[in-house]
Amino acid sequence: MRSRRILVVDDDESLRRVTQVQLEDEGYTVATACSAEDALGVLSRRAEDLVITDLSMPGMSGIELLRKIRSEYPETTVVLVTAFGTVGSAVEAMKLGAYDYVTKPVNPENLRLVVTRALERLSLQEEVQTLRASLGQKVGFENVLGHSKDLLSALDTAARAAQTDVTVLIRGETGTGKELIAQGIHQSSFRRSRPFVTINCGSIPRELLESELFGHVKGSFTGALGDKKGKIEAAAGGTVFLDEIGEIPLEMQVKLLRLIQEHEIDKVGLVGSLEVDVRIVAATHRDLLAMVVEGRFREDLYYRLNVVPIEMPPLRERKDDIAELVEHFFARAKERLGRPNLKLPGDLLPYFSSWRWPGNIRELENVIERLVVLAAAEEVTIEDLPEVLRHQAPVVDILRMDLPAEGISLEAIEKELILQALVRFNWNQTQAARYLDLSRKTLIYRMERFGLRSNGGADEQSGPRAS
Repeated sequence: MRSRRILVVDDDESLRRVTQVQLEDEGYTVATACSAEDALGVLSRRAEDLVITDLSMPGMSGIELLRKIRSEYPETTVVLVTAFGTVGSAVEAMKLGAYDYVTKPVNPENLRLVVTRALERLSLQEEVQTLRASLGQKVGFENVLGHSKDLLSALDTAARAAQTDVTVLIRGETGTGKELIAQGIHQSSFRRSRPFVTINCGSIPRELLESELFGHVKGSFTGALGDKKGKIEAAAGGTVFLDEIGEIPLEMQVKLLRLIQEHEIDKVGLVGSLEVDVRIVAATHRDLLAMVVEGRFREDLYYRLNVVPIEMPPLRERKDDIAELVEHFFARAKERLGRPNLKLPGDLLPYFSSWRWPGNIRELENVIERLVVLAAAEEVTIEDLPEVLRHQAPVVDILRMDLPAEGISLEAIEKELILQALVRFNWNQTQAARYLDLSRKTLIYRMERFGLRSNGGADEQSGPRAS
């Protein structure tokens, strides 16, 4: 694999040189630029994997350089270098697409860790792109969006399983995309030209389940006015997706076991068996092994299904994928619902990342569609967000900072956060306290502790006071 290319941008020549030497010692190919304008010149001549830029420089700032890179070189990752007093600006920059930031004076170990993480993330993104390219763009996996490590692992397992005819069991919470994975497996297999039939085992009435799955012959029961081909027979040569397999009753489980083992089914009312050639992919949100222990699921069927297990991670464990999913669903909903000019500001994205999304991707998509329908203006505002998102404190990106090897002052960080909140709200203690999720009394106590006073603000009056 080629050496990763890194561009260091700083108007301080000595800092540029020190950073260059350190990164070259790690095996990277490093170029330098003395200004943002110089950096854009370098980027126009060669592709860079990572740009490390100072936030404050004469002429074009690091923020402006970030905007240019995100617009013109979207595949390039950006890390910012900032003084501690301007951490707030770095956090804002991360909302604009910067990967991370380090504070001055730059600790070599901190920088090494941030660079390693940034390039590992880039490698994961490239692996996903390579995987999807190898599967082709019309095989179903292109609809599974994201680049998180657990999702990549699930995609990799699905791609490998697709090249065989083994039974696959996809596990995951409702709304995590289990059916998309099943479709991708089918479309990537040699059965792709044959039917893909979905059977939701929990939605078919118990008394009709056998007939729906295996079919029946005329006169086999009251109301059987003609022969009926079951869903499994209709999938001949293709793939049967048994969704929510944990809902299937015990008496039907033995019939499924026979299908998997013998490739035979018994039609209701038919004397003798019918041979069928289908591939089985099953999915469940339940703990089937626990159900086996409880006697509610056959052990032999469980192991027949669980030849290749695939775990679909819940959305709350895919925080890095949420922004991409929001933008995808937003663009799709705008087009479908006739609102092409509607905009979603980047500073609202942290609200989406803060929620746990119990309904997973399905819930997120529904929320986005509702936003597009109900947004009153041509730009979504915080008031347009569902109440549960508005009242959810956004994830504070500052918590992603690396801890320096020599130690750090927790009090200094707390003081800085409180000061930034107060400045943001013009020293309005009520608003700052709400923003920090503190009571106003607690905020005043901490202001007194840190000696934080202004020259007068909205409800600060003559400075912090007891209440």
